[in-house]
Amino acid sequence: MKHILIVDDSITMRRMVKVSLRTLEGANFEEAGNGLEALERLTLLQVDLMILDLNMPDMHGIEVLNFIRNHQTFHDLPVIVLTTRGDEANRLATLKAGASFYLTKPFEPSILAEKVKELLTLATQ
Repeated sequence: MKHILIVDDSITMRRMVKVSLRTLEGANFEEAGNGLEALERLTLLQVDLMILDLNMPDMHGIEVLNFIRNHQTFHDLPVIVLTTRGDEANRLATLKAGASFYLTKPFEPSILAEKVKELLTLATQ
């Protein structure tokens, strides 16, 4: 079973992501409403992939991403950034910080599902 952590301060967006990924076989979803909660969940659960918003209270998504990439245990965790920030400078900075994939809202569910499948497959090789 693959564990996917969805991190977004909008409960509606977290639900939309889960619905978009409902066709993934053997997937278990966990949720976090902010960056601090995400880090807590990372330390308590086995997470195979994270879907991360950037604009959140308490801790910005880039800070979460930096923590993950600088922590030996989570360094290789696939992270898909799903955000409203569609400008090229922000996209490039986020990818440079270590995001595995960058997708803007509103998003196409099939693109998210395909990228999740791809990253989970790569992570198990």
